[in-house]
Amino acid sequence: PDFRFRLDVLTMAAWRTVAGVQRLLGLPRMAARAASSAGAVSSGVLQVPPSPVQTTHAHAEDDDEEEVSVFLKNPEFHGFDRDPVIDVWNMRLAFFCGISVTLVLGATFVHYMPERRLYGWARREAERLIKEREAHGLPLVEANYYDPSKIVLYSEDE
Repeated sequence: PDFRFRLDVLTMAAWRTVAGVQRLLGLPRMAARAASSAGAVSSGVLQVPPSPVQTTHAHAEDDDEEEVSVFLKNPEFHGFDRDPVIDVWNMRLAFFCGISVTLVLGATFVHYMPERRLYGWARREAERLIKEREAHGLPLVEANYYDPSKIVLYSEDE
């Protein structure tokens, strides 16, 4: 009995998925009705086995009213809202922002960050100075860091 119940639940889930794909593709909706115990399919009519109805108690002031499970109202429930339209749009927005924007903008930000500790810049600057000094016929390293002729020294009187 437990195996038959699980098989019915899986069959219902498969038919709901097929129906969702049909809606996405814009195909005409097939008529569905509860199947008999044999589960035979008649011509042109899709027979779906009956699903067990799950109800939950509403935790409100009125304990008399019973609330139907969200999954029975909306088989494609994503967990964002009880309204199916808002649920789908919130899911799309969350995945667009969470995946597309984060990955694209995050990768762009990391790619264009300045290099750390400027090792590459120091090497490029050293190579540029070596090429410049070789072109002018100057030694690569001089004894004086500053040009002594440009240094202004105060006289002894001051």
